[in-house]
Amino acid sequence: MASSENILLFADSYKVTHHLQYPPKTTSVYSYFESRGGKFPAITFFGLQYILKKWLVGCVVSEEKIAEAKEVYNMHFGCEGLFNEEGWRYILEKHGGHLPIRVKAVPEGATVPTRNVLFTVENTDPHVYWLTNYFETMFVQVWYPMTVATNSRAQKEIIAESLLRTADDLSELPFKLHDFGFRGVSSYETASIGGMAHLVNFQGTDTIAGLLAAHKYYGCPMAGFSIPAAEHSTMTSWGRDGELQAFRNMLDKFPSGAVAVVSDSYDIWNACEKFWGEALKEQVVKRGETGSRLVIRPDSGDPATVVVKVLETLGKAFGTSCNSKGYKVLPKFLRVIQGDGISYESLKGILEAIQKTGWSTDNVSFGSGGGLLQRVDRDTQKCAYKCSFAVVDGKDVNVFKDPITDHGKKSKKGRLSLQCVDGAYVTVQEGKGDPEEDLLVTVFENGRLVQDYSFEDIRKRAELPILTTQSK
Repeated sequence: MASSENILLFADSYKVTHHLQYPPKTTSVYSYFESRGGKFPAITFFGLQYILKKWLVGCVVSEEKIAEAKEVYNMHFGCEGLFNEEGWRYILEKHGGHLPIRVKAVPEGATVPTRNVLFTVENTDPHVYWLTNYFETMFVQVWYPMTVATNSRAQKEIIAESLLRTADDLSELPFKLHDFGFRGVSSYETASIGGMAHLVNFQGTDTIAGLLAAHKYYGCPMAGFSIPAAEHSTMTSWGRDGELQAFRNMLDKFPSGAVAVVSDSYDIWNACEKFWGEALKEQVVKRGETGSRLVIRPDSGDPATVVVKVLETLGKAFGTSCNSKGYKVLPKFLRVIQGDGISYESLKGILEAIQKTGWSTDNVSFGSGGGLLQRVDRDTQKCAYKCSFAVVDGKDVNVFKDPITDHGKKSKKGRLSLQCVDGAYVTVQEGKGDPEEDLLVTVFENGRLVQDYSFEDIRKRAELPILTTQSK
């Protein structure tokens, strides 16, 4: 069986037959990608550069790949003649295996309201009009990093709003939502893409695959950070009677810096009150004198109820101060991380419970796994890739669909541009946009990456308005 790295095989089966289905004398096909709505009213665009660099840049068509694809498709369809061998060989011979297509896109990191064009694709050689939509399968997969980045940013907004109400500043916001999702996703590649997308908004992660992807595809030396932390196996292997010793061992082995200790293996309340708050209190406080921090992690029960009770228990043991907003804050050397049951849906309720009991959000950070990287799909933001323009027999054709059974799937017509009108994004259809005002940037053309975005620039573009305003 052929290699999964063969780009000729990166298509839904029916795509292989589409070169036979366009009108005679078709010379150009132009398609676009958008979010047609969904869970969030705007999306944070991210991930196209990953796809371009991984799959499309350089010589990606070879004689070997053509032979591989021909064999696979002949067997798959049970007949010969459906695979466009002539078309692919033309690309190999005429363009040296480089793809004659142009991709224009909104800059990565931009947050754009739904129902706007995000990128367009068109062929640059009239002989390969079929190529534009052959790669729909690949291009639509931008839905995943885009949706994760959008979901992550939405949670950042919730946390930022809570910090604005209850904390003195937002300095720790970049580390308030930690990626715990590596084990909770479907594959290593999913972890790479999703973990990288989360890091557009935050800097805390345990998903190493995301760090490597951000370095390889966006040139970021180190996009995220973590700290030493305990898991249940390293605590429970000491036995129930040895839990105190297990906690003390964590403080001994990590005498400086931040360290997180899961503390609900048996009795979270006893752990907070008796072990951390009494037996180990002196050592915890002494670590704090050097700027070090203990982070206690509950990992079961109703998150809102548990986090508040943990804060109350620790507050009684270690004392609290009152910040400028009138909310209670634990000593700087002591914090809590809630890593169970965290998602966009649950986060706001937990923060409200913390605030209602007089605690600042400064005291707590969160970890999220499946709710961050896995509990999304293409329909979360109703992502679609549709043809909107073609040239047939020398004539321009504005192409669209408008199903009588679902007008929500009505597609856009003609050549598109994304413009800013009165401070709002607007998609101008049917070629009526002003090229000078078009926000879509050519990022790929004829096998070359034209625009290479850095992770730093993407992060700046994706930043919350409240933070960009404060930094000025």
